[in-house]
Amino acid sequence: MILVTGGTGLVGSHLLYHLCLQNDAIRAIYRTDSSLEKVKNVFSYNTDDTTLFDKIEWFLADITDVPAMIPAFFDVKHVYHCAAFISFNPKDYRQMRKVNIHGTAIIVNLCVDAKIDKLCFVSSIAAVGNSLNSNITTEEDEWNKELDNSGYSITKFGAEMEVWRASQEDIDVVIVNPGVILGSGFWNAGSGKLFSQVYNGFQFYTEGVTGFVSVQDVVKPMILLMNSTVKNERFILVSENKSFKEIFFLIADGFGKKRPSIKIKPWQTNIFWRVAWLISKITGKEPLISKYSAKSAHSISEYSSEKIQNTLNFKFENIEKSIIDICKNYPKYQV
Repeated sequence: MILVTGGTGLVGSHLLYHLCLQNDAIRAIYRTDSSLEKVKNVFSYNTDDTTLFDKIEWFLADITDVPAMIPAFFDVKHVYHCAAFISFNPKDYRQMRKVNIHGTAIIVNLCVDAKIDKLCFVSSIAAVGNSLNSNITTEEDEWNKELDNSGYSITKFGAEMEVWRASQEDIDVVIVNPGVILGSGFWNAGSGKLFSQVYNGFQFYTEGVTGFVSVQDVVKPMILLMNSTVKNERFILVSENKSFKEIFFLIADGFGKKRPSIKIKPWQTNIFWRVAWLISKITGKEPLISKYSAKSAHSISEYSSEKIQNTLNFKFENIEKSIIDICKNYPKYQV
């Protein structure tokens, strides 16, 4: 039996589709019935075969609820831990610690108790340290707690520490650290907003650089790693290092829309995030931009995926093709 946490998120839903193509015994954690519709939408982008979705045994639980989670591990041998709370809003820090660190600790404890064979954890490049010796970050670069890290970065690093603990308790583990994940199905959250915004005429861009990867090139290595003898290793998953300007332009071209034309400079985003913070304090609504998202919009961070390519002989799809495919799915989306 395979168990997937976070099965109703971007990575989890695409992972479930690929697992269903080759496995019959799949159990996935969910919290609300409405979230299952998003998974069905992801499946519909790939196939008309509704029997694939029916392979999944859905298990209602919250990963931070130990008594509820215990039965989910019955007869489980492989666990894909994709569940996470993603936010760059400082007010969400306590909740991120609860889900990302405490929740992962619970998953690890249950893996140990159930004597599973292998655990795959979806981390992030946010938990990888910046390179000190070159411009390219690799798995060997250590995360620096002394820096002004975002709450998300702190909690994903903390979650990784819990996963490494599992490796010390006779559980084989693999960790993947994806860059910004691009994929279909979640158009109002995370990177999906990039597509929605450009489609609706967004005119602004920045020139910060980071690593991007398609969701397909996240879930495929995950499955390959779990079915391999590789253990107790972490892998950066980045197809290409590109600027946000390049990504916005590729999305606009994919939609046949006008490219964003207004460059936003660092001093402008520094003003924007402070204004957004003040407005959120007054209204109680989520800020449109935070200190850390403003910072990342202008940062230059490049990552190497050489390790996963050499280990699995894995070839990433170029980002332009990935974006074109995602843009084709967008018209199927109903707001």
